[in-house]
Amino acid sequence: MHLSDPYTIPYKGIYAVADRKNELVEIMEHSNCYGGSAWALYHYSKSPLVVKSRAIGDMMRYLVRTGSTSLNLQSSTAAAGIESVIVNGSEIEITYSGLGGGGVGATTCRAYANGVLRCRLSESGGGKRASGTIIVPRRERVLIGIDNTDSKEVGATWTLAHNIAAASDSLEHKYISHTLVQLYPVPDKTQNCVATVLEFACVEGSAGELLESIKEGLLEYSVSGETGMVALSDFDVASLMDYSKLCRSRMITKELTLKTAEENGVDICIGGKGIIGALAALPWFSRNDESVML
Repeated sequence: MHLSDPYTIPYKGIYAVADRKNELVEIMEHSNCYGGSAWALYHYSKSPLVVKSRAIGDMMRYLVRTGSTSLNLQSSTAAAGIESVIVNGSEIEITYSGLGGGGVGATTCRAYANGVLRCRLSESGGGKRASGTIIVPRRERVLIGIDNTDSKEVGATWTLAHNIAAASDSLEHKYISHTLVQLYPVPDKTQNCVATVLEFACVEGSAGELLESIKEGLLEYSVSGETGMVALSDFDVASLMDYSKLCRSRMITKELTLKTAEENGVDICIGGKGIIGALAALPWFSRNDESVML
């Protein structure tokens, strides 16, 4: 057996999206070892900058306030945390700190992740307190709602959406999450009446290329003449939740959908009847356990 670095498990990737005012950042860490990441999630959640934390599959997600804080690290109970999150133009600087194994996670495990531009690290391991700073691109959240790509004979929207998203994934526009959203079972549904929302984290200027790629894939592979695709670049889409709940409780018109999309700055990329459900899917991104229930 040969282990090139027996005491490092690099994260698959670390990505960060910021709101328009650079007051909030969501850090998304794609884990290579869920056990270690679950330990970090528990301890990092206690950091003063962390507003909310959760695990979605093997993706650890931290909603944080920007700024700096002083961590009072304590063995076993509060052994690691996020010390600072600073937005500098097109980059975001994140500093982690930890004791012992938590220090290894704060330094080398994160520094060698996909998506990291540069890093500054202290020595880590053993009984040391260690800290590490990584610099990642500032990204924007891009949400894509899709519905009505199948027919009663063939297809499933959620599978096509995922496969197109995976094929469109790149370091500039990272595919973050895929969420199925149950809609009101209208009479002309194919079967289960479920829409899909895709979440990407895009560096500045890359969203247009992403949307063209997704649209091209849908136009090529959809078997429905009523496919709907909508897109929105925003940190938070809570303003669409009332519309979504309406769509999940009764039949609504395409006219209402078009009016709501215009009022909320949502782009209609493919304008079939499926835009009704596609728009309703947007506010449920990464809320997979809730979105599947009416």
